[in-house]
Amino acid sequence: MASSNNVTPTNCSWWPISAMDEDGKITDGEECEEPTTEPTKPFNKDRLVLYHWTQSFTSQKVRLVINEKGLVCEERDVSLPLQEHKEPWFMRLNLGEEVPVFLHGETIISDYNQIIDYLEKTFVGEHLVPLSPACQLFLPASYRQLLDGLPMDAYTHGCILHPELTTDSMIPKYATAEIRRHLANAATELMKLDHEEPQLTEPYLSKQKKLMAKILDHDNVNYLKKILGELAMVLDQVEAELEKRKLEYQAISQLNLWLCAPEFTLADVCLGALLHRLKFLGLSKKYWEDGSRPNLQSFFVRVQKRYAFRKVLGDIHTTLLSAVLPNAFRMVKKKPPSFFGASFLMGSLGGMGYFAYWFLKKKYM
Repeated sequence: MASSNNVTPTNCSWWPISAMDEDGKITDGEECEEPTTEPTKPFNKDRLVLYHWTQSFTSQKVRLVINEKGLVCEERDVSLPLQEHKEPWFMRLNLGEEVPVFLHGETIISDYNQIIDYLEKTFVGEHLVPLSPACQLFLPASYRQLLDGLPMDAYTHGCILHPELTTDSMIPKYATAEIRRHLANAATELMKLDHEEPQLTEPYLSKQKKLMAKILDHDNVNYLKKILGELAMVLDQVEAELEKRKLEYQAISQLNLWLCAPEFTLADVCLGALLHRLKFLGLSKKYWEDGSRPNLQSFFVRVQKRYAFRKVLGDIHTTLLSAVLPNAFRMVKKKPPSFFGASFLMGSLGGMGYFAYWFLKKKYM
């Protein structure tokens, strides 16, 4: 098994899952403007619930592990663009941290590495797939630590803020202005929530400090060039390990070799999710599609064919739409628009659909 991250799950007997409605918000005995018509689900000590956001990199890795292991888990989307992770009910749930948050009965775990370790340690058995093979204990843990140490937030925000650093980004140009507006408004919104929920002052202030630090770092071109150079060195190490694995098992021609062993491990989850994100950001031609790292390219082709990756990450060319469309519909559900607003919304959705059609047609034909 991979090395433990000192898993210390929190007991939430003070806050049973049955106290949450279907949208994941806390009822806690408080009066609601509109009483729910559906009874809450009875508490189940074996029930698995994951609060996540579909485009969150750490959430994606946890969802990949859950699906690779074949676990049945309820997934509840917490939209970062709609600021749902800053709402008091969620701040109380994960003590001020970000998505994902995992619930197993009365146990709450809010660190994604601890979630993965908990899943691997707790859910074992004949019908459950192990992702930490006993024959290779150290190597998968070592590469998992190496890949988890990469600053994915900086890559993501930096490539959106500075598209000139990419080659074939799938993110539209307006996203640069949008993310700057989002970051500026986020600080203001956190200050507002801080005044409304004084008992959560400490986590809110912590979020403000982290946010401002991100803005300064991720908008620094020299810093971005530095970490992208360091990324190249990490990928060189991965390429060499894949080559070593190929030579080690070259006698077995039919074997689909992975990063650390013939079996698929947690290290492969981390590497597959990393390459998917780099492809979306427009960095794949720079790092492996130019032929400089053929083993990495072969790995990416194979990992995309796995059922869990197709289910969680989907087609990489529709990643943006999978983030935009659900948020649009959820916004309408929260605040139903007027007739003109609805017309505008439907027109916008139609326009995005038209844009997606022509994009995919150009890409594949």
